Amino acid sequence: MGWAWATGAQAQSMFSGTLLSLSQMLDPLVRGRPLSESGLRLELPVLADNGLLVPVRVVVDSPMTESDHVTHLYLLSQRNPVTQMAVFHLGPWSGRAEVATRLRLAGSQKVVALARMSDDTYRWRQAEVIVTESACVDGS
Repeated sequence: MGWAWATGAQAQSMFSGTLLSLSQMLDPLVRGRPLSESGLRLELPVLADNGLLVPVRVVVDSPMTESDHVTHLYLLSQRNPVTQMAVFHLGPWSGRAEVATRLRLAGSQKVVALARMSDDTYRWRQAEVIVTESACVDGS
């Protein structure tokens, strides 16, 4: 029985891929524009028993007016086969800059929330999640 556990752990490690750096996750989207770590709240559990259903909530401080609002909200993964897990398109019609959903995570990693503002600046926040049973082990 110990051998089966070791084999599962190796397979999980192989399919999870390498951990991306913060710049590898952010640079393709931000492309040198101003970036701030304030004004955004990312709520994730520190420990997730199941990588298939990890709850996440993102709130961006914004009046959501025509001249000052969030245009895009990205959820990025450090380890999943696809880095950009979700993108939400927001605007003044949204009323508030808040999103809640569930993520599928391929193991313990950092999750990044990135908000693009209407003035072409970005806000971001990261959180570390320890996943005891990973999802995405088949590369999907």
